Amino acid sequence: MTRVEFYVNVPDRLAKSVELCARAVNKGRQITIFTPDESTSAQLQQQLWQHSATSFFTNAQQHEPSSIFSAIVLDALGEQLLQDDVLINLQEQHPPFFSRFRHLIEIVSEDAADKMAARIRYKFYKDRGYHIKTTDVTKGEA
Repeated sequence: MTRVEFYVNVPDRLAKSVELCARAVNKGRQITIFTPDESTSAQLQQQLWQHSATSFFTNAQQHEPSSIFSAIVLDALGEQLLQDDVLINLQEQHPPFFSRFRHLIEIVSEDAADKMAARIRYKFYKDRGYHIKTTDVTKGEA
């Protein structure tokens, strides 16, 4: 069954995504980031390439040929899923294909509308019997 984890009260969702990618890639995991649109994918892609002065994370958008070789794939459409390890959801809705992944991460900002949408997703997962871990980043990382 998919492990579901929510990070809440996140000041910068893209920065948190990069941080989580760093942890996952260092553990040999593969990540798909389900972005709300191509613009967000491009912003996130830039942040991943510029992660630090001494390293970067190879990544590609789902339509790029190099995506089949990349540990991190940014996907705004969810039409060409290349792996089933870790899914980071940045969309308002639950990903319809989330259950094929081993681990689903939901990143929720401090914005009231984002929190409202996250509550709906949380209830959706809970109603289907998924155990959910929640980390409030304002209270420290777990």
